[in-house]
Amino acid sequence: MDVQQKPRFIVNPSSKAVSADQRAVMLEDPGFGRLFTDHMVTIRYSEGQGWHSHSVGPREPFQLDPACAVLHYAQEVFEGMKAYRLADGTVAMFRPEENARRFAESAQRMAMPVLPEDIFLEAVEELVKIDAAWIPGGEGSLYLRPFMFASETFLGVRPSAEYIFCVIASPAGAYFKGGKKAVTLWVSEHYTRAARGGTGAAKCGGNYAASLVAQAEATAHGCDQVVFLDAAEHQWVEELGGMNVFFVMEDGSLVTPPLGGTILPGITRDSIIKLARAKGHDVREERYSFAQWRADAMSGKLREAFACGTAAVVTAIGTVKSVEGDFTVGNGDGGLVTEMLRAELTGIQRGTVADPATWVRKL
Repeated sequence: MDVQQKPRFIVNPSSKAVSADQRAVMLEDPGFGRLFTDHMVTIRYSEGQGWHSHSVGPREPFQLDPACAVLHYAQEVFEGMKAYRLADGTVAMFRPEENARRFAESAQRMAMPVLPEDIFLEAVEELVKIDAAWIPGGEGSLYLRPFMFASETFLGVRPSAEYIFCVIASPAGAYFKGGKKAVTLWVSEHYTRAARGGTGAAKCGGNYAASLVAQAEATAHGCDQVVFLDAAEHQWVEELGGMNVFFVMEDGSLVTPPLGGTILPGITRDSIIKLARAKGHDVREERYSFAQWRADAMSGKLREAFACGTAAVVTAIGTVKSVEGDFTVGNGDGGLVTEMLRAELTGIQRGTVADPATWVRKL
């Protein structure tokens, strides 16, 4: 006789969930990262006990002691991923296994316990199931934010003995205000994002905190995003404040900076590489200097450039500004390769384009 397995997660639906009418109004223009769904997932970790207290419950504030470890030593990692409403009405996620693996790698780098892949996937699926009504229609999606932080109360420079893993969700519209077709970038002269041996390949909050002053500088110069160069020689393009970058040459080949510990291994980046190669494009992961970027753009050798990431997907780069002056990439408004890759990727994510690599995970 089969014994039914006990559910891993205790589900406690919110008694204060937003009404369907109110939610419909909110989803007309969700923006990005401004609205949140009714529920969240939490799992706790304690040394000697491991992962425990798996729950799905109402979204609510945490109560943290002033000596909570994350507030002092920044042991924290997170992920960004999306759930989509497919053409047939079902709900799916895009390559969530890769998010689980990167989350584990980030945790290891930050001396944190590794959450098993199956628990990570179950956690995000549980939240999507209970809050599926929050997925916007049309081109909208449900942005998922799994994160983990050190929760032990103590002061001392050592790894925490206690952690909280949580997943929250936010209905998402356009990442860039106004739904810009091509963005303008500022090349940082004084700031770098990461150095070899640092945490550049981990998705941790400290990397983003360090980029904010550079992003503010970019905004002050009328730009949408900042471009970081390498920390050692300050000449090689690495990535944007929150996205990877690609260059499309006149022969149709693509160039993207290589991973090496200073660049976040983007899941969208990896998908673009695979999609472009499947379409017959030569894709080279090699160093590309800012000086070469300028020269190639001005000579016409560089036809297109685009940024990519979970939130922005694929976004054309139109103008690049720096203390050395400005230049335009291609026609300043994207190009055929950028548009093709964006259409292919979003089509797979939403089930309107064939998924030969089985990247889409239906719930």
